[in-house]
This record gives sequence, C-alpha cells and structure tokens, in this order.
Amino acid sequence: MPERLSHVTGTGEAHMVDVSAKPTTVRSATARGRISVDPTALAAIVEGSIAKGDVIATARIAGIMAAKRTADIIPLCHPLPLAAVTVEILPDDSGIEVIATARTAAQTGVEMEAMTAASATLLTLYDMLKAIDKMMVIGQIRVTEKRGGKSGDWTAP
Repeated sequence: MPERLSHVTGTGEAHMVDVSAKPTTVRSATARGRISVDPTALAAIVEGSIAKGDVIATARIAGIMAAKRTADIIPLCHPLPLAAVTVEILPDDSGIEVIATARTAAQTGVEMEAMTAASATLLTLYDMLKAIDKMMVIGQIRVTEKRGGKSGDWTAP
C-alpha cells in the first residue's frame, strides 16, 4: 500500500505539514538541470559578448535568490533558514548543466530550495540568451542527492 501524501489530510484537504515535533538536524539537497544551447550562444557566453552582461554571474545570483524565496512561490513549503546555497554553471558541447545545493539546520528538508535554485538559474540563462538562441530547451531538473533528516542520505544513480 503506498504511503499517504504528507500534504493531504485523510479527508483529501491540502495542508502544511506540522514539523514542530521533528528534531532540528543539518540537511542538504542537490538538484541538477540542463538547458540546450546552440554553439553560437555558448561561444557568446565564453567570450563574454552578451549585451545583457555577465550571464553566468547573473544566473548564479538568480538561483541563490530564488532558493531564499522558495516558500513564497511553492504554496505548502516551509520557510527555512538557509545556511548556504551554491550554484555551479557548467557549459559543455551541447548546452549548460546547472548544479544547485542548499543547506540548512532545520526540521524539514531543502529539496525544494535546491530545485528552485536550479530552475531559476536555468530560466535566467534562457532569458539572457533568448536573443541569440530561440530554440533552447530546459529540462532534466531533478534532486540528485539528499543528506540528513529522518529518511537519511541518498544519491541518485
């Protein structure tokens, strides 16, 4: 029998999960995502010739800022005191991979903050590059690692 969804009551109503009885523990989560980018746009990033400015720095800051605001945009997310958010932006031959990690000492995990950081970073890359490449595709956003909390540590294969 599948577990009951934690954000749904026995009568089917959405609610915020009460985590007040859970112990505060150190937790982290890492999320990854990709954006396909054509060679012209990739070259412009490397050369620093994008008219809007430093694409990588802007996208990184957007991801960090978004992680800090996750509870404002995901309705049932708990606001968390983030201790750290890191965003790596790694161009390769076919596009850009984003790796976002969020850390906290709290009563619930930071998977949503990591995924929000990765998503906002990718969306910012799209926004800054759309004048050069109108066919970009964002995808493969997923949690790839989680540390701490009751369910323990895991890493995606």
